[in-house]
Amino acid sequence: MAGSVNKVIIVGNLGRDPEVRSFQNGGKVCNLRIATSENWKDRNTGERRERTEWHSVAIFSEPLAKIAEQYLRKGSKVYIEGQLETRKWQDQSGQDRYSTEVVLRPYRGELTLLDSRDSGGGGGGGGNFGGGGSGGYDDRGGSGGYDSGPSQGGGGGGSNRDLDDEIPF
Repeated sequence: MAGSVNKVIIVGNLGRDPEVRSFQNGGKVCNLRIATSENWKDRNTGERRERTEWHSVAIFSEPLAKIAEQYLRKGSKVYIEGQLETRKWQDQSGQDRYSTEVVLRPYRGELTLLDSRDSGGGGGGGGNFGGGGSGGYDDRGGSGGYDSGPSQGGGGGGSNRDLDDEIPF
């Protein structure tokens, strides 16, 4: 195998509103806390159990940071695709600290808003089809190119193609 892969995919809910900070050089970073949950039935007791894992996400891609700041809120459901990175830093007492987070850098990240517009989270219907907007954005600032398929969302815009109204069965 040539090379290696560092790719993280998370589908979860924001635990708080996005936090955006600006750098002295004019750049921005948007920090997110995303919760993912795992549910199972305990074999011994038969009761339902749940474990929540919290993920730190840093968006360094300005177009994606702008979208996150504008449309995401606490509770929003999102799809995040990025890379895992560990940073070393020093706290106030001079102790070395480490933090591992999912990082979306320019041209190497994806953010998809999975909430419907009515739920307050922003974005569209999620899915890879047009009709209501997918809410998918790549880090080049545009939609993820999801308008190529037929409309699958209820009430979405129709297609210009002539469709045969006869059902073949």
